[in-house]
Amino acid sequence: MQTQTRTYTPEEYLELEEKAEYKNEYRDGEIIPIAGGTTNHNKIALNFAAALKYGLKKQNYDVYIGDVRLWIPRYRQYTYPDVMLIKGEPIYQNANTTTVMNPLLIAEVLSKSTSNYDQGDKFLYYRSIPEFKEYILINQYQYHVMHYVKTDDGKWIFTELESESDTLTLQNLDFQIDFQDLYEQVDFQKSVDE
Repeated sequence: MQTQTRTYTPEEYLELEEKAEYKNEYRDGEIIPIAGGTTNHNKIALNFAAALKYGLKKQNYDVYIGDVRLWIPRYRQYTYPDVMLIKGEPIYQNANTTTVMNPLLIAEVLSKSTSNYDQGDKFLYYRSIPEFKEYILINQYQYHVMHYVKTDDGKWIFTELESESDTLTLQNLDFQIDFQDLYEQVDFQKSVDE
């Protein structure tokens, strides 16, 4: 005997999300609770977002971290990327300022429970966003970053960085961050236990 899963409209999801105590993603009718992050996950996301914010000061970019929702209309997905960068003005899904649609860059800090999804289906969904040009996947358990960049002809170039002495250099804006700054105060020994 199969149990049936209830599907929700995007409007029902948004109404429920307004009242929810915890954040949830929406995946084409299904509501998925988001697990809480580790302290290392939080430190990495904050280190990257703060460096972006400071490095792009007085330029026409906005940096968002964790709480701003992203709507992906082609795949009917609402999600909360760890870090988003928008060039120029945000395009909002509707009249309020809780949901954007036009990130240039998205960074996700990988966890054991989301790693495959972030590298697979979620990247597929993100690629449907016309403005989206850089995707950064940051491992919280060791020095390891996967960096994808969209070329002018629509192909994605992959670069992998794995050394403590590496530097992540963005391609669509003048910005780089050393791994020492990206992973500042991250304790890999603690992440093994979490």
